[in-house]
Amino acid sequence: MKLLITRPLPKTVLAAARARFDVTARESTLPMTPAELRTALRDYDAVLPTLRDMFSAEVFADVPRPKAKLLANFGVGFNHIDTKAAAAHGIFVTNTPGAVTDATADIAVTLLLMTARRAGEGERILRAGQWQGWHPTQLLGSPVSGKTVGIIGMGRIGRAIAKRCHHGFDMEVIYHNRSATDAGVPARQAALSDVLRADFVVIAVPGGPATRHLINAEALAQMTPHGILINISRGDVVDETALAAALLSGQIAGAGLDVYESEPEITPALLTMQNVTLLPHLGTAVLETRTAMGMMAVANLIAFQDGQALPNLV
Repeated sequence: MKLLITRPLPKTVLAAARARFDVTARESTLPMTPAELRTALRDYDAVLPTLRDMFSAEVFADVPRPKAKLLANFGVGFNHIDTKAAAAHGIFVTNTPGAVTDATADIAVTLLLMTARRAGEGERILRAGQWQGWHPTQLLGSPVSGKTVGIIGMGRIGRAIAKRCHHGFDMEVIYHNRSATDAGVPARQAALSDVLRADFVVIAVPGGPATRHLINAEALAQMTPHGILINISRGDVVDETALAAALLSGQIAGAGLDVYESEPEITPALLTMQNVTLLPHLGTAVLETRTAMGMMAVANLIAFQDGQALPNLV
């Protein structure tokens, strides 16, 4: 079976794939071009794509009789793949849930702490040679312990964040979700407007049309002036222009972002703000996690090749 792997992956994953498939592995770390996307569907039995490999309806329409029958996505999020168009062309789509949970939750807490305690701002001052030594009013931040965290989206990652906040910092946990669920810790389900008024608001919802600009100017206006927004979900869940305006006006106190609306481009105003922590999409950037993701994608491919039920069909 001819397999295209669209980005460099950990060596263990590549070895596992090559043991079972005729593998072509792109060396570029950039997303596939429109021409490459169409070639992938036309010339390969299966593709292992990832974030920003944009398999849109237009791409599928240009290859009406694709050779490819499976897109084994590397990552839990798959909003870069038009799954309806894929299904219409007889192509299955799988993803890698579960493997990303702990690493992504860790980054959410990292952003929460860095923003609350102004760690990024402090490091920039120190590296620029502008630090003049400790003094009593230097870089006074916000406390975390005992505060309220509002989690929007209580799936695997949301529950892992709740666990860290409750057990690590004795935070009160409230959450907004489509339905009530066991958060794994004491937690209260609430309306979105109530969750937005928490001291810290963490977004952990899936991407896609249903959640695009869920956090817009109206939602940001419901946050408190001391509120801090954290986004580790998908960039377009937050209207970055509205976020920049809310930060500039003092409507909210700060933000921590690991994902961006037009990644890798970032709204310029955010780059100039000291009360914003910006990370380069590090959510799953742990070798063990990326290896687990890759092995899960390979397991989906092997199941397909062997005619078995796909473990992670989306």
